[in-house]
Amino acid sequence: MTRRVCLIDTDPGTDDAVALWLALASPELDVRLVSVAGGNVGLIHTLRNARAIVGLSGRDVPVVAGADRPLLGAFRPELQVHGADGLAGAALPEGPSEAPGVAADAIRALLRAERRVTLIGIGPATNLALALATEPALIDRVEEIVLMTGAWAEGNITPSAEFNAWSDPEALAMLLECGRPVTLATLELTAQALVTPTRIATLRASGGGACLDAAARIMAGVPPSRRFGHRGHPLHDPCAIAWLIDPTLFTQREVHVHVECAGVPRGRTVVDRWERSGHPANARLLDTLDADRFFALLATRLATLP
Repeated sequence: MTRRVCLIDTDPGTDDAVALWLALASPELDVRLVSVAGGNVGLIHTLRNARAIVGLSGRDVPVVAGADRPLLGAFRPELQVHGADGLAGAALPEGPSEAPGVAADAIRALLRAERRVTLIGIGPATNLALALATEPALIDRVEEIVLMTGAWAEGNITPSAEFNAWSDPEALAMLLECGRPVTLATLELTAQALVTPTRIATLRASGGGACLDAAARIMAGVPPSRRFGHRGHPLHDPCAIAWLIDPTLFTQREVHVHVECAGVPRGRTVVDRWERSGHPANARLLDTLDADRFFALLATRLATLP
């Protein structure tokens, strides 16, 4: 097996935690770096959470702090979903110390060291955009950019904007226009990964250790969504990881995506799914998900962690 060299840029975050454990449990991915931004909660919390998540996994992966604000303005946390601590109240042991330096520098250093790196963004795109904008020659070393961001229908932070895209639309626009392949897991895709009490019970029954137990506790702590009739809540970020592990879980299409950065509605992603704009495609849109196989993959992989 050829392992894909990658880094994960994140703002943990309940679903970020599950995504990190899925990635760290998967031999297809060679995770070299976890870079952290503010977003779901403030940077002081997201950094602590990322350190704890990686530490609980037993993997030796550096965690480095990054942006505490977007390129413009300020992050606004989503406490209703993630709780004040970012992990829906699920306490984790203290993780190892963060690596020295800042995220943009660490991302560029990894790109200099490796010929091909996949960038996985499951939070606001600030750190990734800063890294590429400050040394554009490194863009050719990016194999693919995989993002959980955007929506082509309804938003989840405003009526038309998804949280990560809304948090830093300028940064997302830079990634979409950088010239490297971009894959998007939008809200319409992640809505198909619906966490229900039955799926949490099945996950718990699969065995495993502290990471699987913590993942189940975190999922159980997220309030059910009114959007889904209070049947459960979508598991957003692990969908981006699952795409890299097993693309056969998904259908896809090539699209053009434009991000609204000025005026209203700020942060909206205008996704041309039917080639009506006349603009060439600049992203791969993940369209459908085999949810049963996705949750089976999640249970199988998390059961291998400590």
